[in-house]
Amino acid sequence: MRFDIITVLPELLESPFAHSIVKRAKEKNLVEIHIHNLRDYSKGKNRQVDDYPFAGKGGMVLMIEPVDKAISHLKKERVYDEIIYTSPDGELFNQNIANSLSLKGNLIILCGHYKGVDHRIREHLVTREISIGNYVLTGGELAAAIMVDGIVRLIPGAIGDESSALSDSFQDNLLAPPVYTRPAIYNGWEVPPVLLSGNEKEIDQWKHQQSIERTQLLRPELLK
Repeated sequence: MRFDIITVLPELLESPFAHSIVKRAKEKNLVEIHIHNLRDYSKGKNRQVDDYPFAGKGGMVLMIEPVDKAISHLKKERVYDEIIYTSPDGELFNQNIANSLSLKGNLIILCGHYKGVDHRIREHLVTREISIGNYVLTGGELAAAIMVDGIVRLIPGAIGDESSALSDSFQDNLLAPPVYTRPAIYNGWEVPPVLLSGNEKEIDQWKHQQSIERTQLLRPELLK
């Protein structure tokens, strides 16, 4: 799988992709992540990629020309399944979207910045808009990093125990059940006896019931 991320701040994305599961997935050649500096596609000597909006009262907007050049350059080299724009008014990123995107081959992620992008980019170049939450960030780089992390960990081979990802919270619209490790008793606090019983059927039933109860208590909207 390949990600091409277009940004005005490539330095922000150096660390998130240089560690942990994403790093190992890259080393195994399961995923390629390429960061593109939007300023490289500016025709001005100052590498300008933003300008004041028409009839605007403040804030800068990413210009259409460098974005179009960047996307066109990438599309000449390969076919992309989606061209994603990180936007606070996009569809809310969730586990179902992560699952779906993990099955794709090539994705472009355009990181929003400033007061947004020229709307013609959204009308004619972008195929999908995704938000990571109902709040505004300085730019879309951190949102892109979160999406890539959430997608990459679902690629077969990225995690040592592939079944682990299938039991994550939200995979079945339920929160994950509580988990415990050794010692079985610490400071008088005990691990639920069923987890020590060795009875797989009872353990699975307990975990499922705990997931339902925790979801009802903490995230009841998921059960709707």
